[in-house]
Amino acid sequence: MEDAKAWARRASTDEERGEFVDPRDGSITLADYIALHWAPGAGGAPKTLKDRERRVRLHIVPHLGNLPLRSITASELRAYIVILESTVNSVDYQRGVLSLLSSILATAVDDKRLVRNPMYAKSVRWPRRPKQRRAAWKIATALRVREVISPRSRIAVVLGLGCGLRQGEVFGLSPADVDYPRGVLHVRRQVQTLDGKPYFALPKGSKTRTVDMPSSVAEELQRHAEVFSPVEVELPWEKPGADRPRRTSSLLLSTRFGNAVTANTWNTYTWKPALAKAGIIPPLDADAKPWQWKAAPSDGFHVLRHTYASLMLEAGESVVTLARWLGHSSPAITLSYYAHFMPEAGSKGRTAIDGLLGSQEGQDASGNSPDSPQG
Repeated sequence: MEDAKAWARRASTDEERGEFVDPRDGSITLADYIALHWAPGAGGAPKTLKDRERRVRLHIVPHLGNLPLRSITASELRAYIVILESTVNSVDYQRGVLSLLSSILATAVDDKRLVRNPMYAKSVRWPRRPKQRRAAWKIATALRVREVISPRSRIAVVLGLGCGLRQGEVFGLSPADVDYPRGVLHVRRQVQTLDGKPYFALPKGSKTRTVDMPSSVAEELQRHAEVFSPVEVELPWEKPGADRPRRTSSLLLSTRFGNAVTANTWNTYTWKPALAKAGIIPPLDADAKPWQWKAAPSDGFHVLRHTYASLMLEAGESVVTLARWLGHSSPAITLSYYAHFMPEAGSKGRTAIDGLLGSQEGQDASGNSPDSPQG
């Protein structure tokens, strides 16, 4: 009886503080909570939703799904992280799974099913992410690929190397996005695919942006449009499906059949053959299938974006400006990826100080010699 009264007093106090959680609310299993309460309200782009579903199905529910929410303790999570590290090779992917789990548990806190998120416990240590250094190609390598790729697709290499566009942004670029008088590109859409079905979407992070366009890129765009006329393409917006609203856009890069370019097909039949011609990856064996190319992830189209960033930083371009052109949410992200492309970082400041102090040797701040009458 006394225990019941004590519990009631604590519950009353916690309720006044806004911290009361009925323990019965935490009796629902994690799997049921995800399916019934978390998943229906989780928004995001189609690819993001599919990726979340896959991580939940393969890496969260099999290990923690049968546990009631209130039983997911720091101890359980420490054991779970050990399992995750032994079954998933990529540290980034491990952290992605844990970030998703933390988000689910944070929602359970908001729903008053948990008092606090156990993922925030100090003893729950996430796998340490290695430094995210991006690798760039040598300029000669990038130019070699530009020369050997099919003439129709040459402009994709030019836009990746010359403006830092992502692959889907290149596929979604329209003549209306090219502002020749101002020398800029307006990145307004990308072409994405889900289960092989293409659709238009906003650029990554749902953010449009404006990118500097060097005159050499402008000239290439004009030549490309003269040889390969832009094609009007209609696709679903933001998600594939017959019931989705559709948008029509004139695209600078299309297939020879007048369709939007899709990443998987282009990578298999255009990009990787060009890498082989350029001597970057081995050619396909005579009896190999087109999808059996042996290419490293570091040789994907995104390497052109890294090479662009390296060129900009080595030329002394502002990190703030480059972050805006790349579409990063913060210059800090740009620095975390590309600081190693700044070999002269610090030298300008050193030169300025040497110029100031070295030229003043033997003088005080007023310009007088310490031994002069004025000194």
